[in-house]
Amino acid sequence: METHIGQALEKSRRNITEIIVHCTATHAGRGVSVSDIDCWHRQRGFNGIGYHYVVSLDGRIGQGRPVHLAGAHCKGHNSNSIGVVYVGGLDTNGRAADTRTAAQRKALAELLGNLRKLYPGAAIHGHRDFAAKDCPCFDATKEYATL
Repeated sequence: METHIGQALEKSRRNITEIIVHCTATHAGRGVSVSDIDCWHRQRGFNGIGYHYVVSLDGRIGQGRPVHLAGAHCKGHNSNSIGVVYVGGLDTNGRAADTRTAAQRKALAELLGNLRKLYPGAAIHGHRDFAAKDCPCFDATKEYATL
C-alpha cells in the first residue's frame, strides 16, 4: 500500500529507540515497489518485507511490514527499531552512491520527522552505523541529527 506523508502513521506499542535508514542497493532511476522488496526478502527466507516504510523514486511512501511487528532490516536492532528504505543507492556503474531524487529527499525528511514526533526518544541512524556496509550511501545520522 502506498500512502502520502500527510496520512497518519501507525504508532507501535513496541519500545522504539531507533529509526534506521536503508537503501535498496539498486541502480539510480530503477523503480522498485514494496512488492518487489517483499519478494526479494521472502526469497532470502524472511516472512515478508523487512522494512516498515519504502520511499519510492517519486517520493511516495509505501507501507511495508506493519510497525507493530519487529522488522528484519538490521541484525541486533530489529526489536526496537523502525526500518525505512529509499529506492536506489547505486550509481549507473553499480557503485555505492547517494542517488536520492529531490522527491525522495523531501519525503524521507518528512517521514523521519513524523516518526520522530511519534517516537521522540528514537535516534535516527543509517544502516552503516551498525554494519560494515555503505547503506544508505550517505550519513543519515548527521543529515537528520536536527529532526
